Amino acid sequence: MAETPSANDVRPALSVVDIVRFVVGLTAFATLALWGALGFAFPWNIVVAIVAPALAILVWALFVSPKAVLRVHPYIRALVELLVFVAATLAWWDMGQAVIGIAFGVVAVATGLVAGRRNIA
Repeated sequence: MAETPSANDVRPALSVVDIVRFVVGLTAFATLALWGALGFAFPWNIVVAIVAPALAILVWALFVSPKAVLRVHPYIRALVELLVFVAATLAWWDMGQAVIGIAFGVVAVATGLVAGRRNIA
């Protein structure tokens, strides 16, 4: 016999905003790894290329992820998300790619605003 899913087992459908937000988050982590690899001399480039995205992923998992370890106020959650995106944007600027940094920042903030507004409503 097939079991019917309970109300707790049903997940909401993914939207385009959810997918874009996921891609923006992955891009932020990859940007921090790239910044660490290209922005420092050996052996520090290896250390920073591992530690910078790992720290960002840890902060994201603690506060921002859907199954966050620490439940905080939505505004604190948005602030932490914004700080990760600002770090990635500044990394692009530090690598001499200001246009990519601005584009990333605009997409990240727009996605965060749409997702945050949807979560609060």
